[in-house]
Amino acid sequence: MAKSMGLMAAAASAAYLCREAFVPSSGATEAPASPALLRGAERVGQRSTSGGTVLPSLCGAALVASAASSLKRRKAACKAFENEMGATLPFKYFDPLGMAKDGDQETFRRRRIAEIKNGRVAMMACMGYIAPEYFRWPGYCSPSTDLKFADIPNGTQALYKMPAEAWAQIACFIGFLELFPMRQEKDRIPGDAPGFGKLGLPFATKADPEKNCRSLDAEINNGRLAMVAITGMISQNAFFGTTGPDMWLPGASAFEGELGVQAPVGYWDPLGLSADGDVEAFKRRRAVELKHGRIYWLASQIGYIVPEYFRWPGYLSPEKGLKFADMPHGIAAVSKVPLEGWVQIALFIGHMEGYFWRQDAKRAPGDYEGYGFLGVGKNFIFNFEPIEFKDPEVKKTKLRAEIANGRLAMVALMAMLFQNGTVGTTGPAMWLPAA
Repeated sequence: MAKSMGLMAAAASAAYLCREAFVPSSGATEAPASPALLRGAERVGQRSTSGGTVLPSLCGAALVASAASSLKRRKAACKAFENEMGATLPFKYFDPLGMAKDGDQETFRRRRIAEIKNGRVAMMACMGYIAPEYFRWPGYCSPSTDLKFADIPNGTQALYKMPAEAWAQIACFIGFLELFPMRQEKDRIPGDAPGFGKLGLPFATKADPEKNCRSLDAEINNGRLAMVAITGMISQNAFFGTTGPDMWLPGASAFEGELGVQAPVGYWDPLGLSADGDVEAFKRRRAVELKHGRIYWLASQIGYIVPEYFRWPGYLSPEKGLKFADMPHGIAAVSKVPLEGWVQIALFIGHMEGYFWRQDAKRAPGDYEGYGFLGVGKNFIFNFEPIEFKDPEVKKTKLRAEIANGRLAMVALMAMLFQNGTVGTTGPAMWLPAA
């Protein structure tokens, strides 16, 4: 009886799955099947066939067909917006969270409208940080409270000075724009409103996606840049209190003539760590910066890129049967390295720090005995002759380049770790745009 009930249930499942797999749906779309589900379905079919039962095998086959169809639709959906405006280099189509993988055109259009609108607001907000440093409206912001425009501080502090009536006026003005001149109509492209046409300019002509493709792409990218910029401005203002020229121009310091002070940032010390002019503390921080830059070079290039194309032969841990080729790439490798491996790494770093990379107070930061330019020299592993430059100007140029590239490597590795940790990508998928 139990076997008959099982066969009846299998037959019902097979009939339902066959209907889902081979009969077009008239309404809702089918939920996408994962590769794991596809493999599981194949195993179900294989086990059922080996057991001599036909109906469960039919169930597995139908599930395989359904999963394959869903995967095909899912891949097609992921590419549905690759040719939309804003899909430009270097990222091309960038959707790490898969928010548009369902291919929903209405949802994509709503997000694109919001992106363009937020980008325009962010561009105006950036100007809102800069313009008040050089120009203020004359007269009163609030005559009843005797508050002049010139008395309102710049940046986030202005939020606490604005009276309630002013906030009410701002809210009404925004509501009027949203409901009337800046409302989005269905027959116009995203960002093209009745009262604000091409590029959001008042009373501009209607935007043409064919003729204005370049300028519309530029607007989207500049809006994205402005959103990042205003976030940085607000963060710097909130944490350090800086506004105006101090926010984007280097301030005066005792170390403005040191190596590493170069365009476009110039001398950049937002926390004021070197404001006391302590030379020894500055030299210690510079030595640490150079050392970290060199390590990050190795981590971003050798650590993340090389393992995609080369692995050491043999075993990482013979006792555990763990080969170098079996190690996952990126952050996942941290949990696979055995305890003995971490002990060896710690001892190796300690030996380098305590002996080979010990900073001599008489030498320049990052310049170790036996090591020349870029920290290359003789040690117990390599036997390179240190690289030395006789021309002081050439040497200074090379050292500046090392500091700048080390800073870039630190930013690059942070981005790699973030992308690996949030999106899970490693290897070429991390730096080459997906198809």
